[in-house]
Amino acid sequence: GVIITSSHNPLEWNGLKFIIDGRGINEKELKQITRKSKFSKEKIGSEFQSNSSYISDAIKLIGKVKGSPEVAIDIGGGAVFEVAPKMLEKLGCNIQKINGKPGISSRGPDPTSECLGELNLATKRCDIGFAFDLDGDRLVVVKNGKKQAPDVTLGLGVAKVLEIGYKRFVLSIDTSVSVEKFIKTHGGQVQRSKVGEVNVVDLMLKTNSQAGGEGSSAGFILPEFNMCRDGLLTSGLIASMLGTKTFVDVMKFMEQYIQLRSKVEVESKFYKKTLQILLDKMKKQYSEIITLDGIKSIIDEDSWVLVRQSNTEHIIRISTESDDLKKAKDIQKQVTKLVNQSYEQARRSRNN
Repeated sequence: GVIITSSHNPLEWNGLKFIIDGRGINEKELKQITRKSKFSKEKIGSEFQSNSSYISDAIKLIGKVKGSPEVAIDIGGGAVFEVAPKMLEKLGCNIQKINGKPGISSRGPDPTSECLGELNLATKRCDIGFAFDLDGDRLVVVKNGKKQAPDVTLGLGVAKVLEIGYKRFVLSIDTSVSVEKFIKTHGGQVQRSKVGEVNVVDLMLKTNSQAGGEGSSAGFILPEFNMCRDGLLTSGLIASMLGTKTFVDVMKFMEQYIQLRSKVEVESKFYKKTLQILLDKMKKQYSEIITLDGIKSIIDEDSWVLVRQSNTEHIIRISTESDDLKKAKDIQKQVTKLVNQSYEQARRSRNN
């Protein structure tokens, strides 16, 4: 199948997501497609309107939500404008909609990076708020007027399925250490994948893992239901946790950690050289280096920094996490300086 979507990009963008066997294609499969310039037309297909059982399937998995919670949802003018309120209402929630008309929104398309002012205000009167991106795979949680970090979405999804008894998880390399610690504290196992939904799913299939996701993109994946980040399902799962000790415990546990993210503009032709120079510099400063996807340094059990090139913009991203704000700021500042120095060296070496 093919999904036509701009995902969390601005409205003037568009793109294609290719689906086989109920999942997005992986890097190897994408290369096979891009190498082949011509495809034979063996037959012409037909167009039909699908009748989805999504809502009934989700309700069957989640069960009824207790207590008729007040839930504010910021749809962002995206594709879930109809299905999100309908599903949450059928689960037993009372819904307040924000930006509920398709194509019209008072905010940008990516809730992980946008200010969610209207939703923040609404959640001072509601039990919880959910903000979706345009195609519904990203979900950001807002509680008591405060936007939560994207990793909180994944942390809550993980906690829900840990209660069911799931133990095997895959997390992207940039996911908060708090999610990994929570899983291990509750008897689970964690494997790390490269950043990107397809990479998480790929490792899930190879390791027969039961759940996982990407903290940075506020994405939880439950393969038995949908082999992709599913903001809709996750909103229902989180709503079913409201008022429980588990919900409170996860929020408190994850609040201990601070994540900082920044970016340095780098011409794509200098990516490789910049990261090579940076790797040498970081090896001299940090003892534990992981090069699964970019360069990640584990500073201590509660602190890390990851540097990786963007696949969509001409930038290098720097992500830092620690349980100490000052330490996180110091690490971020130090590594940002190293990235800038490495980029300058890469440019000079090319000119010479």
